[in-house]
Amino acid sequence: LERGIVVSYETIRRWGKKFGPNYTRRLRRKQPSRHDVWHLDEVVITIAGKKHWLWRAVDQDGYVLDEIVQNRRNTKAAKRLLTRLLKKQGITPKRMVTDKLRSYGAARRQVMPSIEHRSHKGLNNRAENSHVPLRKRERSMQRFRSAGSLQRFVSVFSAIRNLFVPPRSKRSAFQNRVHRFLAIAEWKAVAGTVV
Repeated sequence: LERGIVVSYETIRRWGKKFGPNYTRRLRRKQPSRHDVWHLDEVVITIAGKKHWLWRAVDQDGYVLDEIVQNRRNTKAAKRLLTRLLKKQGITPKRMVTDKLRSYGAARRQVMPSIEHRSHKGLNNRAENSHVPLRKRERSMQRFRSAGSLQRFVSVFSAIRNLFVPPRSKRSAFQNRVHRFLAIAEWKAVAGTVV
């Protein structure tokens, strides 16, 4: 719009599919720590009349660690999320917080039995709130067309959102401004635009 060029939604979708994974690979990620607390949750997303579950892991600061789309909501699906998280993070957390779904406890006992597990509805608001931006995008995109496109979208969307949204803490407006400035500089470096 800035240069008077009209681009269709389909073109932007294709650009996102082509360039998005490369950008997310090059973005700097938060270093995992033994003091991290993982908040795990799942949300139902209906695609073509079938229920799919988006399983999500968020750390104590609100950064999305991993997301996986599955068509089940059972122990096997929770175990797959946990093993994928351990492989990606390379380190176990201090604690794991979930809602009352019993599949998390069963999967935790199989994958990482020594980790403290808290299962309580009120403690898991960090993960519940992380679904809100995705739901807003889902409405504006008029839903997702397939599980594969949803998986591709959330992997890119979450990585870019992690970059631009400041971590949860009591920060001043100046600190938030500095965070935003550094995020834009990193994005320009990754995207290859002039800084």
